[in-house]
Amino acid sequence: MRLLNHQRTLRPVACAVASLGMILVGSGVSATAAVTEASTPVPVTPPDGTVMSYVVNTGQANPGQTRKAEKAVTDAGGVVVQSWPEIGVIIAQSDRAAFRDSIKVTGKNVVASVGATRTAEVKDKVTGAQLPWGPGSSGWNQGKNKPVNGDEPTTPVPADGTDARESEQWDMKLIHSDQANTITDGSRKVLVGVLDSGIDPNHQDLKANIDVANSVNCTAGGRPSQAPGGWYPTTSDHGTHVAGTIAAARNGVGIVGVAPNVRLASVKVVNDDGFIYPEYAICGFMWAGERGMDVTNNSYYIDPFEFWCDDQPDQAAVREAVARAVNFSSAKGVVSAAAAGNSGIDFTMNTTDEGSPNDAPAPVDRTINQGCKDIPAQIPGVVNVSAITQTGQLAYFSNRGLGHIDVAAPGYRILSTIPNNKYGLKSGTSMASPHVAGVLALMKSAHPELTPAQMVEKLRADATKTPCSAPQLNNGAACVGTPELNSYYGYGIVDALKAVQ
Repeated sequence: MRLLNHQRTLRPVACAVASLGMILVGSGVSATAAVTEASTPVPVTPPDGTVMSYVVNTGQANPGQTRKAEKAVTDAGGVVVQSWPEIGVIIAQSDRAAFRDSIKVTGKNVVASVGATRTAEVKDKVTGAQLPWGPGSSGWNQGKNKPVNGDEPTTPVPADGTDARESEQWDMKLIHSDQANTITDGSRKVLVGVLDSGIDPNHQDLKANIDVANSVNCTAGGRPSQAPGGWYPTTSDHGTHVAGTIAAARNGVGIVGVAPNVRLASVKVVNDDGFIYPEYAICGFMWAGERGMDVTNNSYYIDPFEFWCDDQPDQAAVREAVARAVNFSSAKGVVSAAAAGNSGIDFTMNTTDEGSPNDAPAPVDRTINQGCKDIPAQIPGVVNVSAITQTGQLAYFSNRGLGHIDVAAPGYRILSTIPNNKYGLKSGTSMASPHVAGVLALMKSAHPELTPAQMVEKLRADATKTPCSAPQLNNGAACVGTPELNSYYGYGIVDALKAVQ
């Protein structure tokens, strides 16, 4: 999994080339070469008998096409785990090595693309109509847990938070949420989906705001499950920390979130081994849209690839399926914020991916091109958030890129909730994104008539225009652009007060 609190080995930043459709920013490297050079293939070739997970995308999104595609899955030797006819996506599992080739025959004129969602055999296997074992039940755990994006140990604060700690929240002052809260703490009508590792249901700062009826576990093969305890956190405190930044209650103890009166839904998309596979994220976005959520926070990138390439058939099919789910949720009124990532790279300059696939025995040191994207952060319409420090500098670990970052927010040593009524400090773009999700929740509270596109437009317009500055630790990715739009801050530092005015 790659939940995006910081603990990454920074990679060298290569030549500066622009993304597709953007102006070349500096460098002597040909933009055409960087864009057109093929990415390094990562073949997924499981032997017969190895159960793998796949997305199957139909040419049209309707129930009739989906039923035909479901039959094609079965005829090709697969099992349908979950169908999303609204977007023409089926999640399937199969132990047939030839499944992808077979379904192109059995699903001729119906299946547009098919792709493996991981390189490792699935643990959350589905047999016929039976529910998967394990992840849907509380306490399931197999094998060695994968670190949470290199999940650095949370730094606990002294004591357990029985005294109010609001004065320690420099981040809330920097984005003016303390001033915004004099106008509104947010509406109970607003629901924020926390797509993450689960939220502690008993934390004193969170339990009053958790919407149990709309919480779900998506790690049962990508099938939504509301089994008791399924959406609780197990091996990570990440989701509880993120939730506190968004909406820790104003109750006289602990901390106060950006929007302390809105509701939170725990949408668990991280399995207990620490992976966020595509089918989990698809389930999360679809659930958010179907349940009428207003905002989602996504402090992760989807495993097992940090960058999913459109010139690789498996990866392209996955990107298409995830984008369809994001677009569905947006059409239903959901606006989504996402962490930019902690590799310290400039999206317009990046030509290598050294950490993927992260579910393989060893990653492939691969060349990538500008058709390779970090998802969900680089899906159009998703608010891509970089991280800054208390001094307003870009954090050294934060990804960046002119035309790729929407806004910046605090993401360094952020105080928030962790399980068992405790509090701790975490750093990462994972911590920046929930500040933006909280601001969007306040904005929706004050302006319920706004559409997701209008909310993104207002968020950008309201941001505090910030000129280029040195990063906290300069690793060679110079800032380019103007105070109105640059590679570090995007349109500026998010402003909660303007969001509610």
